[in-house]
Amino acid sequence: MASPQIIGIVLVKDEDIYIERVLKNIVLFCDVILVADNMSTDQTAAKVQALSRRYPSIRYHRIEHLYQSHDLIKGYAGRDVWVFGVDGDEIYDPVGLQIFRRQLLDREYDAWWVVFGNVLHCTELDTEKKIAAGYLAPPSRSMTKLYNFRAIERWERSSGERLHGGEILFRPGYKKELRCFLYEEHPWHQARLRCLHMCFSRRSSLQQSWKGGYVPRPNPADILSRTVLQTMGAHLKQWLRIPVQGKQEWKGNKYTQGPLESVDVADFFIEDWPDESLC
Repeated sequence: MASPQIIGIVLVKDEDIYIERVLKNIVLFCDVILVADNMSTDQTAAKVQALSRRYPSIRYHRIEHLYQSHDLIKGYAGRDVWVFGVDGDEIYDPVGLQIFRRQLLDREYDAWWVVFGNVLHCTELDTEKKIAAGYLAPPSRSMTKLYNFRAIERWERSSGERLHGGEILFRPGYKKELRCFLYEEHPWHQARLRCLHMCFSRRSSLQQSWKGGYVPRPNPADILSRTVLQTMGAHLKQWLRIPVQGKQEWKGNKYTQGPLESVDVADFFIEDWPDESLC
């Protein structure tokens, strides 16, 4: 039996601070990386397009609506494919991913519908010392997104963005409860599927500071759930150059559980990664 493919789907909007590191760290893990750029106005598009010329597996798509990101991957339903959802503030461990890729290709996880990895929701990052501080999952929530599309016949009407909600028809033997929580099996320092989630950091060169810091940006779910009045208020804040923040209470409840931890992140910031001879 042939090995499965791994398809990355990266949804971004104004992510030029981390986007190069995000993509380089997954380029050897994924067979194809589809970048869905939701009308970025900073340098995100230029940086992705430059990387796509260097690494042919990276394919840039400019989209006007969030639902178009799901359109890019729904055709993989029923095929021998793992779909790896990544955001512009998610930096993965490329060294661990190489080991985990071999496990996926050896079909160690074929019985599962979705796999969740370890996460550090990062509040501080020292790239010189290669040390990060933040809140680990567990006990905080993991937001990694790795789906076994071999398990489904179709995935339609995703609720606004790729891999969120919608109508899923499972193949016999599979169901949505088949969820593998790797973070319950491996501590951070032993994990292969692990992510630095930069959700509390500045992500775009256009992002303005406010009262001495950077507030968490709204994510697609925040934007899609706005009422008409909330949408008008967001536009007014943008016009007044006041940052529009995400749902801080939700982020606090989900992403700041447990003690504040400091961890070694040297494997996440290898200067010459990836080795182009392997691409």
